[in-house]
This record gives sequence, C-alpha cells and structure tokens, in this order.
Amino acid sequence: MSTKQINKPVVWIGSSLDDLKEFPEEVQGEMGYALYLAQTEKKYISAKPLKGFGGAGVLEIVTNFDSDTYRAVYTVKLAGVVYVLHAFQKKSKRGIATPKKDIDLIKERLKKAKQHYKDNFKKTN
Repeated sequence: MSTKQINKPVVWIGSSLDDLKEFPEEVQGEMGYALYLAQTEKKYISAKPLKGFGGAGVLEIVTNFDSDTYRAVYTVKLAGVVYVLHAFQKKSKRGIATPKKDIDLIKERLKKAKQHYKDNFKKTN
C-alpha cells in the first residue's frame, strides 16, 4: 500500500523566481527545501512570521551564507497554494529589520497574489 503526498502548487509573484535563481546554489537548495515543506503543509525550522502582516500567514525564510543574508518571503494564507512574494539579499548592515522598500514590495505582491488566487483557484458558488 502506498500513500501519495499531494503538494500545494507554488506560484511565483513578480521577479521572485528570477531573484532566487541569483542566490548561491547552497542558498537556493535550502530555500527550495523550505518551500517544499510549505507545499506539504509543514514549516521549515528557520521560517518565521514576517512582522507587520498580522500573524503567521506571511512567512520569511532567512539564510546566512558566506557572511551574507538571504531572505525569501512566501504566504500560505490562500488555501491550497504557496505564493512566493519576494526573494532578496539583505544589504543593510544595521539591524535585522526588513527594509521599508522590501516591505512595500511584499505588500504589493501580496495584493497581486490575492487577485491571482481569486482569478485562478477560488471556487465560485
């Protein structure tokens, strides 16, 4: 008897996939695994809620590699789909807060993800 794992689809918003492909191979592998876990309704050990988005619906993966910090932001707020909203290398040497320009971009892409979900996945009654 075999059990079949059903994975949620991953939808990349904006340039998030291209941006992730620019990361070092090791970082891509770690983030890819974290997104795979999200597809299977599990949470990667370093994935944590992104502040300012009201709870655990928008998550951030933070990976340090070769003295640089890389981040990917995704949402599981929309049932049955993982939306990758942003992938970037943190440039600021001050603090751990996500820069405002990145937060604004994530908010904009979250709106796009909600519209995409409505147009492509949400069942109409």
